[in-house]
Amino acid sequence: MQSDIHKTAQQIDLTDWREIPVDYGRYRLDVRVPPNCVILGMKEIPLISDPRAAYEESFEHPIGCPPLAEIIRNKKKPAAELTAAVTVSDITRPVPYRGENGLLRPLMDRLEAEGISRGNITIVIGNGMHRPSTQAERVEILGEEILRDYPVIDHDCEDKASLTFIGKSPTGGDVFVNSVFSRADLRIATGLVESHFMAGLSGGRKAICPGLVDKRTIEKFHSPAFLESPFAQNLILRQNPCHEESLAIARTVGVDFIVNTTLDRDMRLTGVFAGDLEAAHEAAGDLIRETVSVPVDREYDIILTHGGYVGRNHYQAVKAAHNALPAIKKGGILILATDNRDEEPIGGPEYKSLLHMLKIQGADRYLKMIEAPGWRFTKDQWEPEMWAKVFRKIDEERFFYCTHTIPRETYDLLPGRCGLDCLAEEGCSSPVQAVREMVETALRFAVADYRKKGVEPSVAFIREGPYAIPFLAVKEAAAR
Repeated sequence: MQSDIHKTAQQIDLTDWREIPVDYGRYRLDVRVPPNCVILGMKEIPLISDPRAAYEESFEHPIGCPPLAEIIRNKKKPAAELTAAVTVSDITRPVPYRGENGLLRPLMDRLEAEGISRGNITIVIGNGMHRPSTQAERVEILGEEILRDYPVIDHDCEDKASLTFIGKSPTGGDVFVNSVFSRADLRIATGLVESHFMAGLSGGRKAICPGLVDKRTIEKFHSPAFLESPFAQNLILRQNPCHEESLAIARTVGVDFIVNTTLDRDMRLTGVFAGDLEAAHEAAGDLIRETVSVPVDREYDIILTHGGYVGRNHYQAVKAAHNALPAIKKGGILILATDNRDEEPIGGPEYKSLLHMLKIQGADRYLKMIEAPGWRFTKDQWEPEMWAKVFRKIDEERFFYCTHTIPRETYDLLPGRCGLDCLAEEGCSSPVQAVREMVETALRFAVADYRKKGVEPSVAFIREGPYAIPFLAVKEAAAR
């Protein structure tokens, strides 16, 4: 396989190819691409020059609800006796929590200024079904000062002793929620609003469901009955079953205040949206739709994309592959470069097993398997289901997965072509050099493959990776 890729790739002369920067987690790749490569990118939006002032302004003039100070005064006991719980995202989300320009310091200062005792404020990491945070990750997320000053706990969706029953979900299931959060007098949800390939948008109600609920509720949220809906898609909320279930559960829990942020492609602050659970989230969503939507006038034969911050493991990298689908022709070639730097660079054991089943069975059989009446829901089954959506549009052998962190023997678990097969020699280069060679060789192979069929392929690079949402403008206009 390796020699076949190199033999085909060598047919392409790079003399007229041009160099572009490609994000690769902790690194940047300078990759040569064909001269006809189109750059698909998000809109530029203004940055917030004074984050601290923006947070303070959002507490004083929130969206859709009274100021935070008034909410605290309206509680039925003195502020000094109130307990407060603030839920935060885990390491998979680049929410700007840490430091003087981060979200948490001004929020905590405001709560204390309004009379809530520091000892009565707990930070709850909303892991959903993700693994618990490590100490190093807590420092990276929150900073040492916050960790020193406030108790921090991880939500555990399988620890029944730490959960409280709150009632039935709209679809009839019993719902349990993190007890520390649900029993607090003041409940604040924080997070990042960006496109989400199941729930339409992240942030808002998702901090509660799936962030703080029990295992069975998370399973329903990620079930085929929800995920196979045509409305369980990026930027769509109306009729989206994931959104509707999540919102109903968050309403039942009762969230007093949210603080959500939006970021640009370089993870810089572009918006602070604080206030009512729904109104503030809706306002953030309006900005995100305007920012991340990338109209394309056609589908491309070859797409290059990257995993962004979120692509820290294979489990999360599916977002970049899935979000590229509207821009790629059926049967096209997709090349994904992603820095799987997590301590589990692929994902947990259940994910690895199910991913290998997807590889063996193929996309359609995998879906039939998890939809079968006798199938017992298995942790992480939804991400292979999302990979299956990718492989319904492109053949697995036309997908190149390029990372330097997964050893060759482990690649056997993964669907698609191993990026290591694109290296002339393994183990002799730095991560940047190695992945750059992987990507360039995959691109050369892809162009040569089309030219063998007498086709000069169209090529596009999705500059923001998983954060940009291409859509066929022609198709949308026809739908109107």
